[in-house]
Amino acid sequence: MDAITALDYAGVSLFAATGALAASRKELDIIGFLFLAAVTGIGGGTVRDLVLGVPVFWIVQPFYILACAFTAVVIYFTAHLLESRYRWLLWFDAIGLAAYCVIGADKGLSVTGSTTVAVVMGMLTGTLGGILRDVLANEPSVLLRREVYVTAALLGALAFVAADAAGLNQVISAGLGFAVASVTRGSALAYGWTLPTYRSRPGRDVDQ
Repeated sequence: MDAITALDYAGVSLFAATGALAASRKELDIIGFLFLAAVTGIGGGTVRDLVLGVPVFWIVQPFYILACAFTAVVIYFTAHLLESRYRWLLWFDAIGLAAYCVIGADKGLSVTGSTTVAVVMGMLTGTLGGILRDVLANEPSVLLRREVYVTAALLGALAFVAADAAGLNQVISAGLGFAVASVTRGSALAYGWTLPTYRSRPGRDVDQ
């Protein structure tokens, strides 16, 4: 198994775990666990493949669905053992984001050859599953939290693409992208890092 495939399975499983943890916080039944785990685990990759016009990855390899289902069942029987499940959700999401931004960038690069498209696909793949999870579970959206989120996926995808363009091998490129994204997002969670926000200002007078 190469580095990209390993990250792919890790990303799907971790995102699925966050979906299942969200289901546990809402006290859903096992079907709710399975649904939220699957949507979160494969959501970003599904949209990525549809945008790129390639076969959807979990249809080509249905084992990804089984990985989501297995993760959901495990969380269903063990979530009660975890304290502060929302905190666990955020940290699993951070690691899943780091893995998936590299996967998305790699696929965008291999399909189109465009570094710009690769970075966009990295951001999309790394963040959309978590956004869908929060919307469906009515959780506070990670997109609207002040901590750095999409930026972490952007930096991770950029690091991977830059390393690949520099001629580094796949393992080093993937590891660098993963490290940049995970450290950025993890530090944002640990230290409350934020970007400057927009501040409303009075508009100009209509006569000016």
